[in-house]
Amino acid sequence: MPAGSRIALLALSGSARSGSRNRRLLDLAINAAVAIEADVSVLDLRDLELPVYVPGLEASAVPQGVLVIRQILCAHDGLLICSPGYNGSVSVLLKNALEWGSQPTFGTGSLAPFRDKIAAIMSVSEHVESGEIALQHLRTILQRMGVIVMPDALAFADDAIAADAIAADAIRDASVVPRVQRQVRLLIEALRAQQHGTVRTRPLR
Repeated sequence: MPAGSRIALLALSGSARSGSRNRRLLDLAINAAVAIEADVSVLDLRDLELPVYVPGLEASAVPQGVLVIRQILCAHDGLLICSPGYNGSVSVLLKNALEWGSQPTFGTGSLAPFRDKIAAIMSVSEHVESGEIALQHLRTILQRMGVIVMPDALAFADDAIAADAIAADAIRDASVVPRVQRQVRLLIEALRAQQHGTVRTRPLR
């Protein structure tokens, strides 16, 4: 990422349901990023149609969606990820995509698309505690893949954001919008600092 270039963010939702609360939360984060003049791309993980992850495949046997997600990851500086917590962990849709994203392809190292990316992670779950636990798992996964995860992860309960409501009625908790805006601002500030070499990246263990 050359110094002074526009920040490019990739936005991902771990929910497979259309109109989900996590997608609404992601939309808030996207709007906040665009307001700070970042470029944001949205990748719908459902469109990749990835099978259950199978490690160790030959490059010729890797699903096309794997090449797509790895190419898109390489083209972006940071990540916005919103995902529900299911049974105390990350959604299957998101975890499966991350596993496939770490599949080496055509001479590109397995974790190259993830290394030194900076991510902001958020969740809407039935209970705040469920989201917090899921985000702890997501943090561990991403850090193991070489991603730098922002210190604060935002977890909201279902009653903070309405599902299947028009945009004006979707946010029920007045604290949601300013918290998301702050988190996105801090993410972009961290990415700009990284541009100028003032963020220390950590080598993989």
